[in-house]
Amino acid sequence: MKEEGLIGAAIEARLKAYAPHSKFKVGAALLTEDGRIFTGCNVENSSYGLSICAERVAVVKAVSEGCTRFTDLVLVADCEGICTPCGACRQVLFEFNQNMNITMLNLRGGKLEATVRELLPEAFELDH
Repeated sequence: MKEEGLIGAAIEARLKAYAPHSKFKVGAALLTEDGRIFTGCNVENSSYGLSICAERVAVVKAVSEGCTRFTDLVLVADCEGICTPCGACRQVLFEFNQNMNITMLNLRGGKLEATVRELLPEAFELDH
């Protein structure tokens, strides 16, 4: 049931994406340890470097509300394959929980699951 709620939230968040340049909309739903859900969508900019991914939007929203302990993230995109977090998002997610479960879905029924550590095995850490 937990996953169904996250999937629905990510699908809904995807619809709010601002992607006038690529037309590639992505939605994310992030679950906190205390059961709260924070969503995010990608927000593009004509200067692509200023764009932000759905995962980081969800993290920023959660952190700005005082939440930093996350357990799960669902990522949804409309593509043939599976959309995985970019390197920057993987590093940001690693900062909060390297064992966080990530469920990546497309709208055609494709699904991939991994932990942040599996997606970014050699992450940057300040103490290394």
